Parts: sequence; structure tokens; C-alpha cells
Amino acid sequence: MTQLFILLAQSVTGAVITIIALLLIAAIIGYFTAWFYAKSVYTPVIKGLETDKENLIRQVEGLNDDIKKLNGKVDKLNDKIKKLEEEIEEKEKEIKHLNKAKK
Repeated sequence: MTQLFILLAQSVTGAVITIIALLLIAAIIGYFTAWFYAKSVYTPVIKGLETDKENLIRQVEGLNDDIKKLNGKVDKLNDKIKKLEEEIEEKEKEIKHLNKAKK
């Protein structure tokens, strides 16, 4: 067994295998280091964005309520306009009737 390690250590194939193994270990260490760093940096940012999102959702709900109220007011005003137009038509008919009666 020891002779196998000695042969591998002295051969080019052994050196290539050792280099690849060390590169893989370095890549794994780098990946986890970057992951922990990103987690520590971006976790507060994400929490801040989540609170902003909740506030914006509340604002959107409030604006939707305002839209409903304003649509109700618009409907009432449209009804008033229709009533006033009907009154105008009635008054115009009365005026025409009075004008015909005067002639």
C-alpha cells in the first residue's frame, strides 16, 4: 500500500490527481465561504425589502378602498347628472308648451 502512494507521488498521474483533488476542495471551501458571506450581507437587505413590501401592500389595499369610495361617488354624481338632465328636458318641454300657449 505504501509503495502505491510512493509510485503515485512520483508519477505525473499522481500529481494531476492531487492537483484536481486540491482544486475541488478549494472550490468547495470557496463556494461555502461565498454563500455564508452573501447570506450575512443580504439577509438584512431582504428583511428590509420584506417590510417595505408589507407597507406597500397595505398602501395598495388603502388605495383600492379609496378607488371603491371614489367610484361610488362618481356613480352618485352620474345619477345626479341624469336627474338634472331629465329636469332640463322637462323644463324645456314646459317652455315649449308655454311658448305655444302664448302664441
